Amino acid sequence: MTVYTTMDSPLGELLLVGEESATASGGTALASLSVPGQKGGAVVRADWRADPDAFAEIVRQLGDYFEGTRTRFDIEFTADRGTDFQRRVWAALEEIPYGTTTSYGGLAERMGVSRAAVRALGSAIGANPLLLVRPCHRVIGANGSLTGYAGGLERKQLLLTHEGVTTPSGAIA
Repeated sequence: MTVYTTMDSPLGELLLVGEESATASGGTALASLSVPGQKGGAVVRADWRADPDAFAEIVRQLGDYFEGTRTRFDIEFTADRGTDFQRRVWAALEEIPYGTTTSYGGLAERMGVSRAAVRALGSAIGANPLLLVRPCHRVIGANGSLTGYAGGLERKQLLLTHEGVTTPSGAIA
């Protein structure tokens, strides 16, 4: 059964969606984390069940992140439903350390993806169902510009400022 909860955050209300008993421990694995108005974000469906308790640990970790006491997440995810290429890109996103950024081209180079495939890489990043915990906000333009964030550029700026990468004005710190 699909379960969900919401939590308040500096980004607005986060929607957490998971599959009950999808983890090795029999708990809830996170399938989606999205923000209001997110391009391609999840929307609560009638057959989903609200279950805040199922996400207590995830909510705690997200709270710690926003309080500045957590730089990595230890969250079980459901098996991604993306293509093989998308799953490779999403795994590469998880390797970008807190407080750092990389360019789309830099990520492509690390993955061994041709320069011609950078557009496909950007599309895969945009399809990331786990906003924030799979840190697609850490991928920026080659010139340092903040581009291409499904949650909106204001939220990308907020996250990068929170992580000490940029100043509130958007300049790289």
